[in-house]
Amino acid sequence: MTAVDTQQALFANEAFCLAFTQKDADAMDALWARHAPLICVHPGWPRLTAREEIMESWRRILANPNQPGMDFYDPQTHAHASIVLVTCYEQLPGGVCLATNGFIEEDSAVRMVLHHSGMCGNPPAS
Repeated sequence: MTAVDTQQALFANEAFCLAFTQKDADAMDALWARHAPLICVHPGWPRLTAREEIMESWRRILANPNQPGMDFYDPQTHAHASIVLVTCYEQLPGGVCLATNGFIEEDSAVRMVLHHSGMCGNPPAS
C-alpha cells in the first residue's frame, strides 16, 4: 500500500466535513473506500463494518431533517505507514465529540476507511 500524504488526508477530511454539513449522501459515498476493510462508529451506535450498512447509516443520518449542523475544528494528522488518521473535534448543539477519521490510498485516490466519534468531556476551545 502506498503512503498517503498528510495534506491529501486533510483535504479528504475536509471533504468528509463538507459532505456532512451539506447532507450530501452521494459525496459521502464517493469518499469511502470500496475494497478495503472499513469501520464506522457513530456516537452511541454499535460498530459498523460492512460498506452497505455504513452507507445506509450515513443516508439515514444525512436525510434526517432534525440532524443538527456541525462545526469541525482543530484537525491533526497522525501518519502510520499506509494510513493517515485525522483527529478533529465536532461541535454540536449539545456538546463536542472527538472524531478519528482514517484515510488510505485506493484506486489512485484518498479514501476513508475509518470514522469513530464519541463525546469529549473536556474539549479545547474552538
